[in-house]
Amino acid sequence: MLNNFPSQQIHPMSQLSAAVTALNTESKFAQAYAQGIKKSLYWEYVYEDAMDLIAKLPVVAATIYRNTYQDGKGIGAIDTMKDWSANFTSMLGYDSNEFTELMRLYLTIHSDHEGGNVSAHTVHLVGSALSDPYLSFAAGMNGLAGPLHGLANQEVLVFLTKMKQELGDDIPDAKVKEYVLKTLKSGQVIPGYGHAVLRKQILGIHVRESLHKSIYPTIPCSS
Repeated sequence: MLNNFPSQQIHPMSQLSAAVTALNTESKFAQAYAQGIKKSLYWEYVYEDAMDLIAKLPVVAATIYRNTYQDGKGIGAIDTMKDWSANFTSMLGYDSNEFTELMRLYLTIHSDHEGGNVSAHTVHLVGSALSDPYLSFAAGMNGLAGPLHGLANQEVLVFLTKMKQELGDDIPDAKVKEYVLKTLKSGQVIPGYGHAVLRKQILGIHVRESLHKSIYPTIPCSS
């Protein structure tokens, strides 16, 4: 299915949602529910589906990435001697140890997330209707695809890239301020800065900064 998508026309998040939705044909919970299992056993099948989905996601995501950005190159076989993150980065097409370590840290930090954001709340809500984990997760990914949630990661990079193209490298703070104010006065927003004000810094920020300094000690973390 993924290989038949016009990958340059369909956003990767839309492809991910569609693929995970289609995978619900393999849901153990949906099959067991249809056979009339006891309510007290629901969690066992939901757990199995969740574990299966975690195992399938690297292949799905890597296939989407390769089709979208690497002309559909094959993702290769899973190496059972490597962990989840190392296999994922390998399937993406990268063999850098530094990149693998970065992704391992990044994925670990993001797995330790609160349950009140749009995507997590959506998964809980849809799951409360006894939709299987595949359908529930796909619904959460549709929420994550919004510009006030996960898509902000993409939009902030586009914003920063555009700013550097217009103003160059090593931009003085005054110029950045001027650019930001100009953007706001035009009626636009600054992507990635719409979250609630946190009372304390997130631990993940310190962890990422530490990794950055250990790999690139002479390059500022904001570069």
